[in-house]
Amino acid sequence: MDNILQKVAFNEKGLIPAVIQDAVSGKVLMLAYMNREALCRTIESGTTWFYSRSRDALWHKGETSGHTQRVLNIFLDCDGDSLLIQVEQKEVACHTEHFSCFHRKINAKEISPPGDDSPPYSTVAFLQELFEIIEKRALKGNSSSYTLSLLKAPHQKVLRKLSEETTEVLLASMEESDHKTDNVRWEAADLLYHLLVLLKKEGLTFLDVCRELLQRHKTREPGTPVD
Repeated sequence: MDNILQKVAFNEKGLIPAVIQDAVSGKVLMLAYMNREALCRTIESGTTWFYSRSRDALWHKGETSGHTQRVLNIFLDCDGDSLLIQVEQKEVACHTEHFSCFHRKINAKEISPPGDDSPPYSTVAFLQELFEIIEKRALKGNSSSYTLSLLKAPHQKVLRKLSEETTEVLLASMEESDHKTDNVRWEAADLLYHLLVLLKKEGLTFLDVCRELLQRHKTREPGTPVD
């Protein structure tokens, strides 16, 4: 542990800022501070510990709320004076019951009201957000919701729709036209959406599929090309 601490540039007060990021969504959850003891306890316990500047005391994240953070990775920046900690967040990170502490957006003339959709997902993580929208439609969708109609439809209807969308992607890819790229993008988006709906009907999630792919990547032999 001493070897690690020697490379961490704590400030004149013996503290280092730690940015906490949700490993699943990629969302930044909070910014807190650690002293040497908090960092040591975080590394040893596998859950986050911080130092409260206002109370001049250590605190274990989730000790009273149950909203713990399981540490997956800890990164030290190039100057050694700040940390990035990737975690699996249980429930919410913010004491205001929002998932992230960064839930108010500064616009040109004002600060927006708190919102559970802030900060937004990164572009590459939108499929997870889309799946969450599908889950919300399953619980609170109205009669005009196309998603809800698919979720309530017989299983075979969704399978037929997925088969149709797969065919549309194949046909678009076989085109020889100036609009081929646009058509493939459009049809591929339709296919991904309907695949997410099928996952929901099957009792699976988008994250289940991501974890399966990740597990396959981890278990292949080092140096083996991805098939």
